[in-house]
Amino acid sequence: MAKKDDSQQLISRRRFIASSVAGAFILTTKFGETAKAQVADDNPKEVPEAAQLGTWLRIGTDESVTMAIGISEMGQGTMTGLAMLLAEDLMVDWAKVKVESNRASPAYGNPLYNSQMTVGSGSIRGYYLPLRKAGATARDMLIAAAAQMWNLSPAICSAANGKVSNTVNSQVLTYGQLASLAAQMPVPVNPTLVPDNALRYIGNDAPRFDIPAKIDGSAIYGMDVRLPDMVYAAVKHCPTFGGTLANTPSTPSGAIAVVPLRVITGTGRGTEATGMVNAVAAVAGDTWSALQAASRVTATWNIPPSSQQLNTDTIFAQAEDMLTNGTADTRIAEVVGNVKRDALYSLHRTTATYYLPYQAHAAMEVLNCTVRITGEGSSRRCEIWAPTQSQSLCVNTAIALTGLPISQIDVYTTFLGGGLGRKFEQDFISQAIQVALAINRPVKFMWSREEDYSRDQYRPMAAIRITAGLDQHNMVKNWYYQNCSPSISLQRRPTSTSVDGQAIEGATTATGLTYSFNSRLVKHLIHPAPIPVGYWRSVGHSINAFAVESMMDELAAAAGVDPYQFRRQHLLNTPRGLAVLDRVAAISNWGGPVPNGRARGIAFSQCFGSIVAQVVELSVVSGQIKLHNIWCVVDCGRAINPDAVKAQIEGGIVHGLNAALWERVTFTAGRSNVRNFNNTRKIKLREMPNLTIELIPTDPNAPIGGIGEPGVPCIAPAIANAYFRLTGNRVRTLPFFPR
Repeated sequence: MAKKDDSQQLISRRRFIASSVAGAFILTTKFGETAKAQVADDNPKEVPEAAQLGTWLRIGTDESVTMAIGISEMGQGTMTGLAMLLAEDLMVDWAKVKVESNRASPAYGNPLYNSQMTVGSGSIRGYYLPLRKAGATARDMLIAAAAQMWNLSPAICSAANGKVSNTVNSQVLTYGQLASLAAQMPVPVNPTLVPDNALRYIGNDAPRFDIPAKIDGSAIYGMDVRLPDMVYAAVKHCPTFGGTLANTPSTPSGAIAVVPLRVITGTGRGTEATGMVNAVAAVAGDTWSALQAASRVTATWNIPPSSQQLNTDTIFAQAEDMLTNGTADTRIAEVVGNVKRDALYSLHRTTATYYLPYQAHAAMEVLNCTVRITGEGSSRRCEIWAPTQSQSLCVNTAIALTGLPISQIDVYTTFLGGGLGRKFEQDFISQAIQVALAINRPVKFMWSREEDYSRDQYRPMAAIRITAGLDQHNMVKNWYYQNCSPSISLQRRPTSTSVDGQAIEGATTATGLTYSFNSRLVKHLIHPAPIPVGYWRSVGHSINAFAVESMMDELAAAAGVDPYQFRRQHLLNTPRGLAVLDRVAAISNWGGPVPNGRARGIAFSQCFGSIVAQVVELSVVSGQIKLHNIWCVVDCGRAINPDAVKAQIEGGIVHGLNAALWERVTFTAGRSNVRNFNNTRKIKLREMPNLTIELIPTDPNAPIGGIGEPGVPCIAPAIANAYFRLTGNRVRTLPFFPR
């Protein structure tokens, strides 16, 4: 791999000072306190007249318009969508727009979370109005600057394509000519946004900014960062959950040092307690030497007897017992009506239990982080380069370990080779900082693929039991839902007494269940298994949608009602949901002829503010499922960049396919049985079915929904439902084909 200079993406103090006299327009929009950092690099380069300055927007004398963003780009195309929002109301020529990833800053905090993080399909949802207003604010300040230069009223001036013109004499001034003066204009309080019927960019396909760099190899991922005098470190964890280091091992040949790593406050999960040393880092002069040294480290571990009892079969047997006999740690998530009474008078009473395994994230880029700590006293700085989904948490982690104030901590976000929720966590960040502190040199810290799989923060396992019955009109009369699974929230906040909303996502009215049921009772039975669990793409929706949509099909079959029509009659009070369901039935020709040996299955979900319905057409060949067609309809309120939305849905479908058909992580005596991709089957390109994705036309009155995760939940139940219609066999345990 060619060496890549980190200064290509970062801005130095020297460049910062140079840009301050360059006549650039500065617009800062502050969303809330998060993390504050400054940037430094050792290789300043020649700078154009208008380099980065300020928070969101830079307009150069060369007419370039550069937007600085604070989100994490992990392939979802969000940086392009955010630029479209700003450009729309700025009234600028899209060809002039550039996007740069900037340092961590309070100004980049997502209003949805009051923190700088990229999670929960929340970037477009959170920044939509703030960025549009930022663009409109800049536009009006540019108009005001032009009006002042012409000694005219701003009311007779207008902006378009990066220029301001007036109706008196048709004079024109460019944004580049106006930038310096515009920065001195009063900031308008309530700028007017471009009306829906005049939108130029929003709602139209736009090429993504990140794609060219990824194609030509110039994109800087975390693993690409290089610093002068840098060394490399690879982690080696205790192979068994709960184990601790007995003594510091000797340094293997070819290594510089071995550094013990402790769990810091806020990063411990499952069996991990704050302060315990459960890993070491082998430090060497290059990547390969570090990885080899880590594999040769001979460490002695103290393994508690309880860890030996962490077995997949035991975990699921315990869940079965909890569902049957109850457990003291049960949280009531929703109560509507009287389920027990209604059950006495219901028809077609059905009880079924659905089982889902632990799932690894398996992002293509393994966990890594580069740290440099320099200086002394008030000049001491901690610099972090990381493919992170949470810049704010990175700053907090650095504060906890170094004791430095926020002003002396810099966090720079690289491209992410996949995030999927795993790179929100701080375990790898804290470990990298510990190594840098121990060896007093810049360090690139990384996990091998084997470490990534065996020490993941997995999607929780779940055993979900549903008892339901129908009334004489084939409407659900009673719905008793019990989800037995570990709690992601409790592993982070052990003293919490509230319901883990993510555990029951899609199972309650408040979290996306849109079906009309007469009475329902939803419980979360908290499984005590101490396997580390975390946020996995679509989180609880990927678990609960499988159970909910499978049971809806089972009830439809028991009543002898078409599964599409059965869902339809339970969505009559949800017009948007009904429109999505009807549309997917139409484009898949539901109810029409199906080729011999094939069947179709349907599923519906509402999550992260978006509504999705999918139909799968499959056959079975030599005992294996063959996918032929997948139809998907999405209502996300407003699609900013439709092409990017469809790409995200495609990615979610593929992600969900792999999980439904093959993927799982099992444990024996406290150790993961999956260590690399050779233990997990992935769909091949030649196996991919035809995908038809359609977006419901924009409703300007509908709230904007997220899109990175909603493509995942429906696919598993749609496959299971199609498989049942084809074979008569109901699959209630995922994956279909475990290895």
